[in-house]
This record gives sequence, C-alpha cells and structure tokens, in this order.
Amino acid sequence: MLVVALTGGIGAGKSLVAQYFSELGARVVDADQLSRIAIERGSEGFDEVITRFGEGILRNGDIDRKALGEIIFKDKSAKADLEAIIHPRVRELFFEVVSDLAADEILIYEIPLLVETGAASNFDQIITVEADLEIRKSRLLKRGMFISEIESRLAVQASPSEREAVSTHVIENSGDEDQLLRKVENLWEELQRLSK
Repeated sequence: MLVVALTGGIGAGKSLVAQYFSELGARVVDADQLSRIAIERGSEGFDEVITRFGEGILRNGDIDRKALGEIIFKDKSAKADLEAIIHPRVRELFFEVVSDLAADEILIYEIPLLVETGAASNFDQIITVEADLEIRKSRLLKRGMFISEIESRLAVQASPSEREAVSTHVIENSGDEDQLLRKVENLWEELQRLSK
C-alpha cells in the first residue's frame, strides 16, 4: 500500500486532482470531510464546539461551517481552540482509513493544512498542487468568494515554498484541465510503480 498526501493552497486545484486520481483507481479521502464527521451532530466533537463557540453557530441544529469559519479566520485563539477539538479526531479517523487499506491500494489523502498541522511524516509520498496566485484568486472569485475572504484564507496558509519543501512531487496547475489530467496520469503511473 502507499499512503499519499495531496496538498496545495486554496484555489490551486487539489479537488480536481483528487477527482482525477479517484477516476484512475486511487482510494481518495478528504480531510475536510473527516473534519465534518469529527464534529457532526451527536458526536463529542459537536458538543465541545458548541460549548466553546455557543449556539449562535448553529443553523437547523447543525454547525454552520460558514459562521464558524468567519469567527476563526478573525481570531487566532478561536482558531487554535477549534483545531484542538478537531485535529485529534481527524487523525484518529485518518488512521482508521489507513488500517483498512488493502495491500495493493493507493490512498490519496486530500489535506489542505499538511504543513500547518505538521503531518508530513504520516505519508509515504507528498504531492503539492500549485498555481499562479492571480489564477488562484480568479478561480476563488468565480466560486463566489469575496476578495476579503480569499485574502484572509491565504494569510493563514503555508506558502508555496513551505509546501514544496516537504513534497516529493509538485504539480503545476496554471494551465487547462487537459494538461492537468495528463500530469496526474503520469504521476499515477509512478505511484503505482512505487506501491509495488
């Protein structure tokens, strides 16, 4: 088996790369999805988040991630508190996935905050997806984000050079989707060789 981290800055194209890997046969897991599970209604994580942030972050009984995001991107101590609740639970869920892998499987773990959480040592290979900053901003604006939101997200993320420093592979994604797919296909062949 091969356990591979897939990281990159917001708007770089990680999710599209993850989709391509999934279509090629990888088992793909998203850290953001695990973080949702870690604090879903009825869980201990949910109770801890409500205790810390109050019921004002609830919408229809569930945590409103947008409201919570607005709080933590403005307040570093609130962000640290949330991470202290979520990160240990996400790690536990991640290790459950890894222990369930078949001997010949390749796991692609989409983890935006790889560098920030100090998790690089958990992986056999690390792929970072990078793109020109203006292209990333343009993609995020098209997704409906405001420039102030984009700037605040970029400000708390590791730099491209910090991500590249821990990576075994870098995918440059400033071109079109066909070019990106070809790069992913080439890398998939290499990962398959490494997993044997």
